[in-house]
Amino acid sequence: MEPNLHIIEACRKGNSEAFRQLYDLYSEAMFTICARMLNNKEDAEDVLQESFISAFKNLHQYSGKASFGSWLKRIVINACIAVIKKRNHELIPIDEKDFVEEQQEEEKEITYNAADIKSAISGLADGYRVILSLYLFENYSHKMIAEKLNISEGTSKSQYSRARKRLIELMALKNKKP
Repeated sequence: MEPNLHIIEACRKGNSEAFRQLYDLYSEAMFTICARMLNNKEDAEDVLQESFISAFKNLHQYSGKASFGSWLKRIVINACIAVIKKRNHELIPIDEKDFVEEQQEEEKEITYNAADIKSAISGLADGYRVILSLYLFENYSHKMIAEKLNISEGTSKSQYSRARKRLIELMALKNKKP
């Protein structure tokens, strides 16, 4: 059962205070997704606003089968992907045959703080960052990512593998600095 159903129902009836409550409940989490995927504060703010406008306009389509947060997150992620596609940023081209399953290497345990990780993720190329975000943070499968981005599943896996490797390199560089 959706815990905010009473607020959603009030929104459907045009209650402006309910719109504000729903925005206040979800805006921070949705902005985090936008910022992580788009790597640009202004674009993230724009997509956040556009996503809420779209959600409010289409609230009649929310069936309650999934949580409102999940429904809204899909709108946000789709809007982010649309912006990325509009930017014309292609994923780093690779051949699927280049994909090699990652071998488990013995890594020494290093502790990083959230700010360092966030900074390193923002330093990734768009294609790497988007796939890493969708896979790690949004729990999309490689099949789902491939469908959303119009790429092959192998390309998604390869991009994720390379993104993860690059992220580890960026974190190691950060760790070496005095």
